[in-house]
Amino acid sequence: MSAADDGANRSLGQLVATATTELSALVHDEIALAKAELRQDARRLGIGGGAIAAAGTLALFSLPVLSFAAAYGIHNLGLGLAWSFLITGASFLLVAAVLGLMAVAKFKKIKKPEKSIASAKETAAVLGTVKPHPRSLAEPSQTDATVTRSSV
Repeated sequence: MSAADDGANRSLGQLVATATTELSALVHDEIALAKAELRQDARRLGIGGGAIAAAGTLALFSLPVLSFAAAYGIHNLGLGLAWSFLITGASFLLVAAVLGLMAVAKFKKIKKPEKSIASAKETAAVLGTVKPHPRSLAEPSQTDATVTRSSV
């Protein structure tokens, strides 16, 4: 028995139930795919955010203490005190800039969920080509005018 014969022997309710079940499974699978892709990007986002937090913490807390220590160390080598502080401050800004560039590089690797978008577009294209079952052109009879609804 072919798939077409199987569909011809099933009632309309069974066909609708099967279509609903398959569409629901498809939507759940697409959501799972999107979650998997976003989990990968969330990891990259965490690494980039950690690098920015490390750069900010380093610049905020270590700069004053290390600046004084380095500046006075350079001053002891024979440079003027102002030049010693300038060299020390510039070196800390350079370190913070390198950490910031590392964070930007991690952020640029974050991509949109391409597989999920492509799958959703493919599903929409397939569903867009589906045509409704042709209805007969005969006049509806008196019994078709009343619709009996179940209480389920």
